[in-house]
Amino acid sequence: MALTRTQRHALETKAAQLRRSTIDVTYWAGSAHIGGGLSVNDLMTYLYYHHMRINPHDPHDPHRDRFLLSKGHCAVAYVGVLADLGWLPTEELKEFNLTGSRLGMHLDANKVTGVEASTGSLGHGMSLALGFALAARQLHHAWRTYCIVGDGELNEGSNWEAAMAMAHYRLDNLVIVVDRNRCMIDGPTEDVMALEPLDDKFRAFGFDVTRIDGHDYQAIDDAFSHAATVTGKPCCIVADTIKACGVDFMAGDYRWHYGAINDEIHARCLDALTRYDAQRLAALDDAFAATASTYGQEH
Repeated sequence: MALTRTQRHALETKAAQLRRSTIDVTYWAGSAHIGGGLSVNDLMTYLYYHHMRINPHDPHDPHRDRFLLSKGHCAVAYVGVLADLGWLPTEELKEFNLTGSRLGMHLDANKVTGVEASTGSLGHGMSLALGFALAARQLHHAWRTYCIVGDGELNEGSNWEAAMAMAHYRLDNLVIVVDRNRCMIDGPTEDVMALEPLDDKFRAFGFDVTRIDGHDYQAIDDAFSHAATVTGKPCCIVADTIKACGVDFMAGDYRWHYGAINDEIHARCLDALTRYDAQRLAALDDAFAATASTYGQEH
């Protein structure tokens, strides 16, 4: 079912807020993994504010869906979500990755409420997700597991061992999401270690696979809605995204996998996001206006 105009606007507005949070946290920290934080923003916004079963008043609700950010170095974006949900004080974001802070570059599940597992040793997230999904089945629980992996970390063989086991055990309570921004710290992924045809690879491992624009909320909703109907096999959503999405002078540039932000760059980033977010809302309004016009002509 198509998202309503109200739902799309709400997601766009929340994503815009969280993109600014990613920029601010990077600025306060001095530097962070800004590129991947911005590429994964829309996917996390959709999961936490529309799709996943969570209880903002009880982050430990036993019936909650489980989320794993395998690309744990992108915690610079994740902390904004956790603070917005009220699971950590907003003021604490100013201490991200500073000496003595509990908010490290890779979040510690023993210190940060809402984080299901400590991640960032790249290539381990899918194995953790495998365990979570098996546990839900063994305990006869209905919650689902969602794991976002970076495309660069798919160089690690442990991911493919986990994928083989996921298909073997027919884990249809599990969705793997690949943040396919095509960049990693050393350069474009296809130059460092080619991944394509990535969707065919997951399909060959026994997954139901959907490939989408990872910044289009209707496409994202269609993919996750479809995944909820799949039985007998795990799902993989390959989300084509843009590194440092929304910041024009960084977008698509692997050199912003990790970067430092001073006063000048901070201001430029926020200015770029203002333009970008306005363009997205305008495009959304135009799309709904065109749909309404067509519907009116036909009826």
